[in-house]
Amino acid sequence: MMKVVIVAILALATTLVSAYDPSPLQDFCVGINYTDSAVFVNGEFCKDPATVIANDFFFSGLNIPGNTSANKLGSSVNLVDISKFPGLNTLGISLARIDFAPYGLNPPHTHPRGTELLVVIEGTLLVGFVTSNPTNKLFTKVLNKGDVFVFPIGLIHFQFNIGETNAVSFSGLSSQNPGLITIASAVFGSDPPINPDVLIKAFQLDKSVVDYLEKQF
Repeated sequence: MMKVVIVAILALATTLVSAYDPSPLQDFCVGINYTDSAVFVNGEFCKDPATVIANDFFFSGLNIPGNTSANKLGSSVNLVDISKFPGLNTLGISLARIDFAPYGLNPPHTHPRGTELLVVIEGTLLVGFVTSNPTNKLFTKVLNKGDVFVFPIGLIHFQFNIGETNAVSFSGLSSQNPGLITIASAVFGSDPPINPDVLIKAFQLDKSVVDYLEKQF
């Protein structure tokens, strides 16, 4: 019986691993850009290990606050993924600094390829995520300095500064390129636009409201 349980656990673990970034087959694979646009790879090509230097595994600048006045939401996200940090290639991780003005919002969004682990550095955040259909259950929590919260891969989630002072958080993500889909921007700001009749029926809105929302994005 114990052997059956062990085999089942190993099978499940193997299945879970295959759903995320591929495991590396060498110590590192510092990413380099390939100029031939006709070639696509799931990740980046590897830099010659003989030419790799310490700076390939170094990134600086997360001590610098983001500009929270650059948008109407009052938040700024500095995502450090493979596009900014070649040393992350094949390692299955990335990170982000998120700055919030008072009552600033990181709006509902998803990371299709990564789980997010968030820690609050300063301030007070209301955070939450919603499970998939058909339950659509909301899990939400107020976080203070030093608190940690996890957002499961692919689920819609948000962070909202409910304090009267600036807030800062850092996130680790389980992919070198977790991706980002901001729900409102994707739905009302797609290029080309989604047929308004689709949005009217899906969201049960008047056409004037849909027209207004599309103009915002």
